Amino acid sequence: MFAVIKAGGKQYRVAAEDVIRIDRVSGNPGEVVEFGEVLAVGGDTPTIGTPTVSGATVAGEVLAHERGAKVIAFKKRRRKNSRRKRGYRHEFSVIRITEILTGGAKPSQTPPPRPQREAKPKPAADTAAEGSEDEAPKAKAASAKAKKPAKSAGKAAAKKPATKGKKK
Repeated sequence: MFAVIKAGGKQYRVAAEDVIRIDRVSGNPGEVVEFGEVLAVGGDTPTIGTPTVSGATVAGEVLAHERGAKVIAFKKRRRKNSRRKRGYRHEFSVIRITEILTGGAKPSQTPPPRPQREAKPKPAADTAAEGSEDEAPKAKAASAKAKKPAKSAGKAAAKKPATKGKKK
């Protein structure tokens, strides 16, 4: 199931567990925000609103508040010694969509728990690996010496010599 929502004057096509970056919304990270302007709900039976779908809401969890890249507005009037430089960074909110609700249902005020990835087990340390710790710095130093030698000065001498003064 997906929905088309309107937030900050823009439209976004979202589904459950999508992460979107929209204009700054009020709410601290971890809180649930509700989007009431749902323009369309898709799935088995798609519904298109006129202009919005009645009774449909989309809930999302605020993950973070971020700022975009700096936009520099530089104005110059030539030959007038007039310059103006002004910078601006737009503020965004990162939202994870938690639920798409229809029929006037209200979203839950606590975000659902995220499934945690299982950590891969680390291999057990062997006794042979412990003895090789002293040899590791020596091996690194030996491999550094085996690398390519520096470029020879012969190529630099083959180039045109620099001239001082005027050319004739």
